[in-house]
Amino acid sequence: MSENQFYENVRRSLQKKYRRSITGKFNKALKVYKLVNAGDRVAVCISGGKDSWLTAMLFKELKKYSDVPFEVKYIVMDPGYAPENRALIEENAKKLEIPIEIFDSDIFAAVHEIPNSPCYLCARMRRGYLYSFARELGCNKIALGHHYDDVIETTLMGLLYGAQIQGMMPKLHSTNFAGMELIRPLYFVREADIISWRDTNKLEFLRCACRFTEKSEIDENLSKRKEIKALIADLKLKHPDVEKCIFRSLENVNIDTVLAYKTGGKKHNFLDRYDDKKQP
Repeated sequence: MSENQFYENVRRSLQKKYRRSITGKFNKALKVYKLVNAGDRVAVCISGGKDSWLTAMLFKELKKYSDVPFEVKYIVMDPGYAPENRALIEENAKKLEIPIEIFDSDIFAAVHEIPNSPCYLCARMRRGYLYSFARELGCNKIALGHHYDDVIETTLMGLLYGAQIQGMMPKLHSTNFAGMELIRPLYFVREADIISWRDTNKLEFLRCACRFTEKSEIDENLSKRKEIKALIADLKLKHPDVEKCIFRSLENVNIDTVLAYKTGGKKHNFLDRYDDKKQP
């Protein structure tokens, strides 16, 4: 099979087999949350994994057919990948006909020796580099590949391990890069459908390729997200709609029933307004 035919097969799968489960949900998120507007210049951030490559493919198709005039760039940050991992990214870009722009950083080396899990710091550093490079390219938005399952898992992780109720938003204004936004166009797409799309098309993508993650693949107790995935899977056996309920809980927060909440960086207590609601 020629490379061009391979690409056409992948593209056709998004138009037919995965039209409702992936492409339709991608378009729904764009519309519901107003993620891409006229005049936008979006930097699709490709880490090398299945989610970001799918995002890139969907944006490539969107660019062809959208009535909304916008521009798109496909950027890859190399945080210190092994040569074979970088080669795999470049090979996939060629297969999927994605015109990537690669820039280098030394994030893996910087965080590798940090005690416990360096993943949080790594993610923050990567985000900063991506914003910076995207802005150099004249972009006002970066698109990441977080999906529906990431949203509900992050919600439970915050509740059970972080003592907070906090969602993963479909879009955010950057606090450090004025005029920049982060968008998550796979917000409604299920991870199982992304995996199916990958496997159906016989695509090989990277996992997180740092040395710490390689270790955590051996010791599963190091991964809180794996614990949450297992918990949700167990709950789903008795309550098939549990994932939907977790997701919808972020749309149905009743402030009148919480002890305290934060907005704009300021904390508010229910006692602040308690007497205002007293019946005469």
